[in-house]
Amino acid sequence: MRRRSSTNGSRRSSITKQRSDNRSFDEFGFALTKRKDQKLYHRCHDYRYPQMSPARVKELCELLSYWNCGSFICRSQIERYIRMGIPPSLRGRVWKCLLGIDSQRESSDFNYQSCLSEVRGPLVDLGVSEYGILSAIATLSDTQNDLGSTDQPLSSGLDPGYSRDDVTLFRQIALDLQRSFPSHRSLMGDSPEAIEGQAKLFRVLIAYAKYNPKIGYSQGMSYLAAVLLMQLGEEEAFWALVVLLDKPKYLAQLFDLNLTEVQHQVRVIHYFLKHRKPQLSQHLESMGVSSVHFIMPWLLTLFTSLPCWDSVLAVWDLIMLNGVCVVFQTSLAIMELLEPLLLVLNDETTVLPLLLRVPVNIAQYSVLVPALWSTEVQDWEIKCMSSLVLDDKLHGPTAERPRPEAHLINPIHDEEHKEKENIATPSQQEQKAGKGAVGGAKGVLTRLMRLAQRNLLDPATRWRAERKTPARPTPARPTSPVPGPFHHKGRISASLTKARAKSRRRCMHRGGSHCTPVGGASDDVVVAPTPGMDAAVANKEVRPERAFKRTSTGPVGKVARRRSSSGVVQPIRAKSFQSPGNAKPTARDARRPAPSSSPLPPSLRSVTYPACTPPSRRPASSAQPGAGRPATPATPRTALIR
Repeated sequence: MRRRSSTNGSRRSSITKQRSDNRSFDEFGFALTKRKDQKLYHRCHDYRYPQMSPARVKELCELLSYWNCGSFICRSQIERYIRMGIPPSLRGRVWKCLLGIDSQRESSDFNYQSCLSEVRGPLVDLGVSEYGILSAIATLSDTQNDLGSTDQPLSSGLDPGYSRDDVTLFRQIALDLQRSFPSHRSLMGDSPEAIEGQAKLFRVLIAYAKYNPKIGYSQGMSYLAAVLLMQLGEEEAFWALVVLLDKPKYLAQLFDLNLTEVQHQVRVIHYFLKHRKPQLSQHLESMGVSSVHFIMPWLLTLFTSLPCWDSVLAVWDLIMLNGVCVVFQTSLAIMELLEPLLLVLNDETTVLPLLLRVPVNIAQYSVLVPALWSTEVQDWEIKCMSSLVLDDKLHGPTAERPRPEAHLINPIHDEEHKEKENIATPSQQEQKAGKGAVGGAKGVLTRLMRLAQRNLLDPATRWRAERKTPARPTPARPTSPVPGPFHHKGRISASLTKARAKSRRRCMHRGGSHCTPVGGASDDVVVAPTPGMDAAVANKEVRPERAFKRTSTGPVGKVARRRSSSGVVQPIRAKSFQSPGNAKPTARDARRPAPSSSPLPPSLRSVTYPACTPPSRRPASSAQPGAGRPATPATPRTALIR
């Protein structure tokens, strides 16, 4: 009886081997299943990716032959081919070029083969082979229990040559190997190809855990390494995994030892959904569906759970090109396509399966990939949402920010505090009243406004306070205005004032009898009034000479020269900047024409110009200048000064 049972068992095993050997696979290596089993494996074999013409394939091969990672032209060209659809036969070469695997290998001191030889020692001591790692899970579990919580030797007293961390690492990787693409040719069954594929995957994951002990092995890495092994060789797949998990451009912000980074990114996508899809976000929250339930599996497997493998490879092509921002793009594109279906459902038991297993009609290439290319996510958006998540960790999602006490508020900032209250109050009322999706989107925008005010507007507030402080009555030297975001307007107005004062000074330099200077406060020069001049014109001050020396250099001088050159009167160039009060008549002045010959046309000789200097700038000593002086008739020169 025992012999018959053993022979029956051997016959059954041979039959299963024959069935596994006779099983057919699709072009990407996945086992073809019947329609009734497709729901179990959630895999579609109807691929609809575009076929590239032979001429395009030849051009792509030429581009890869002279590829340069630092060339913008190469990257723009490869993006064009990715939009067309990379042929499956060239995808490995494209990934290798985009990731810069060869340069990463040459710049590192890590030796892959030496690391594997070091790992095989503990495996031999454990009695486990890399080619039979799945059958050794029970042995690894027993050894882990015998070692206990500390790195103590076994009861036999012999040093085993391995630690508890090594055993834990081996066991965790062996458990995840069973869940990594069980329907793919290189990982399913007991065929020689599958055994070799499992051994390769085990070696790549062990080598990376030794290469980067800070991260070690984390859940989800087996899916990444398996996809890389489908396109690249073993050592190339290892270095590709190093680039993906170590460089900040790619997935360094997703994988760590305690999965804290991926939880942070899940919260970032949650805020993206709340901002871009407020109605859908509120609908999911009303049913009790958290974004962690479906977004974290997407990120840990990097969308390899989608049923259409050609769409998965298209997403990976874009990740290799643009990095981690594609993860946010893909999540938002899937949610946008699922939004009409999700808004109809009102039960958590029907919503979660739809999110965890995206339907085939949504995940197929002709639907998902165009939606992915049309979805845009900028780096500054990711940083803003990430700052909101960090702000939640520090202050809580609904915690009110402490407002400064009344006696500490500066009257200058009081108006800005009122503006902040006016911005924050409507969104808070809408959130409390539960007005729906618009309130949620406004809540995200309001929090971003608060962060912007707290981080960006404080320097501008200090600048405004410095500008509003009263200036000294008689400064020793004119100081440049305080820089600020609106400095260019004050700069232009100051330049115009200087240009007009300069033309007035030259006018007085040419004809001193018409504009008699008198001494004012400090070292300013004040024009004495003449008959026909009103008090507003007479009270204007002329800036000191050293203030005009700066007009030859810098942006202020450039604006002054540009604006003065476009005026009605073209001023005559002067050789020196002497004060009009100290100027002495020269022979050149004697040869000048009489003041009556004005360059103005007759229609403009009687026009008076308004004062350009505000009353606050007038010195106190010139309140009643020139009292008791004899009156002289008005001339076209005084009209120009006005």
